[in-house]
Amino acid sequence: MAAHDTLTERAGAAGDTVAKATAGARPSRRGRGGWTPWLYLAPALVVLGGLLVYPIYQLGLISFLEYTQAQVSGGEPTTFEGFGNYAALFGDDQFWQVLLATVVFAAACVVSTLAVGCALAVLLTRVRALPRLALMLAGLGAWATPAVTGSTVWLLLFDPDFGPVNRVLGLGDHSWTYGRVSAFALVLLEVVWCSFPFVMVTVYAGIRAVPGEVLEAASLDGASQWRIWRSVLAPMLRPILVVVTIQSVIWDFKVFTQIYVMTNGGGIAGQNLVLNVYAYQKAFASSQYSLGSAIGVVMLLMLMAVTLVYLRLLRRQGEEL
Repeated sequence: MAAHDTLTERAGAAGDTVAKATAGARPSRRGRGGWTPWLYLAPALVVLGGLLVYPIYQLGLISFLEYTQAQVSGGEPTTFEGFGNYAALFGDDQFWQVLLATVVFAAACVVSTLAVGCALAVLLTRVRALPRLALMLAGLGAWATPAVTGSTVWLLLFDPDFGPVNRVLGLGDHSWTYGRVSAFALVLLEVVWCSFPFVMVTVYAGIRAVPGEVLEAASLDGASQWRIWRSVLAPMLRPILVVVTIQSVIWDFKVFTQIYVMTNGGGIAGQNLVLNVYAYQKAFASSQYSLGSAIGVVMLLMLMAVTLVYLRLLRRQGEEL
């Protein structure tokens, strides 16, 4: 208990020192230059407004209309449906099944990505320069690989006829994409493979910014590596962990390419559908563009709600982002 108290006190003191130094270096926004950052950001905000705000407006507008192939071709007039598309969507049992599968799959991807990325970030601080450089280059290579290319490579690795994985494991002609759980697991591995480098590099940069005296004191107090991470590094890296968590939630919740390529459009009888692929099928395979837009709006609102709730909880805990 004494070692734990000493460890906690030293971590808290170091965090206070860093916070005070940061607060002292932070410029005041009340001066004449308070609007200067916004002037620099104005061109980018204008471009983002055109690329994001207008498409979101069109997405919401179409979701309130009857907009199918007949309206696109001009054969029938476009009519206002109000919340009719949303009522039809919420009354569809398949929508709720796909929503549940999407939430569970995204949660598993986020947890796995954070676990792998944080573990490798800690490992980078423990190895020499050459292995560290090799690991970072390998991670950045995976991160830079296009999603279609990465998904195709993973399919070849787990191919039932020619894939080396089945040969090494002695599974014969086992098909990983036939079963629902195994197909989701295969896609999860590919998603984690192409996502962990962002977490690894970001968390590693945060660890390097932690004062070395804090980690040395924790080691002298007899704390294990897991205890150092849980009691020292994680609290001090909380703002960084918030960023990577929110980014991972957004990315993994709207996964499309990996599911579409690796399960051939959603798996057998749609057993591996997620919301993004489900919206694509409704909009383009069934030409129900208004229903596909409604699914897109629901996804947007869910992601905004998750992000706002997460940030609100952190502000209640007194964290600055």
